[in-house]
Amino acid sequence: MEPVAVPQPAPRALVRRPARNLAEGLLTHIERAEVDPALAETQWRGYVAALAAEGWETIEVEPAPELPDSVFIEDAVIIFGDIAVVASPGAETRRGETAGAEAAVARLGIPVRRLDLPGTLDGGDVLKVGRTVYVGRSLRTNDEGIEALRGILAPRGYTVVAVPISRALHLKTAVTALPDGTVIGFPPLVDDPSVFESFLPVPEAHGTAVVVLDDRTVLMSSAAPRSAELFARRGYRVVAVDISEFEKLEGCVTCLSVRVR
Repeated sequence: MEPVAVPQPAPRALVRRPARNLAEGLLTHIERAEVDPALAETQWRGYVAALAAEGWETIEVEPAPELPDSVFIEDAVIIFGDIAVVASPGAETRRGETAGAEAAVARLGIPVRRLDLPGTLDGGDVLKVGRTVYVGRSLRTNDEGIEALRGILAPRGYTVVAVPISRALHLKTAVTALPDGTVIGFPPLVDDPSVFESFLPVPEAHGTAVVVLDDRTVLMSSAAPRSAELFARRGYRVVAVDISEFEKLEGCVTCLSVRVR
């Protein structure tokens, strides 16, 4: 008798609709440019549709219409397998974003741990590569926040590595990782590439960020075609999305979702 294939559940990702005052979002390393809220909403829908087209179930976190940066859900919560760590945002104006994210993961039945002041840590400063967790020491994440995260993760077999960040908002503005664990980054944004076991420079600033959809597929910004070609030459299938309005606010593809993994 042939073995019966057991259907695998769809992978899941948290997303959050843009706030009506999105254009008022914080900036640190780039000049402010005019943001088109209607276009941003269209681009967000396109991002969510791209995830769905690749077999991902998207779970919408309750909107926060008065919090301009709340669409960047990655900063509010980080999921490590069977636990979720609720962030302690470094910007005071963003601290209201975490309650909705915590409620969303609680509804999924995921146990929650919280980071508390004076420790600060934004999810955008956290890059998981296997059992290594790189954490950016940035304007938004301090030593106390990194040490608190280490205290949660070390007993679970993770190694936390602090990474200096001075040229970009978050660690994942400067670097992310391909499915094989190779860290990718735009050299002018990376303080010290030698921190990473394997580092691949990319030719465009918007080519630093990928969302790993499966072992052979990555989602990235359409604003980095040369980087997309580089990944394709390495055997990856690239799904490109236009997120220009979010890039005007130092956002990238990773900022707009949290994968439940």
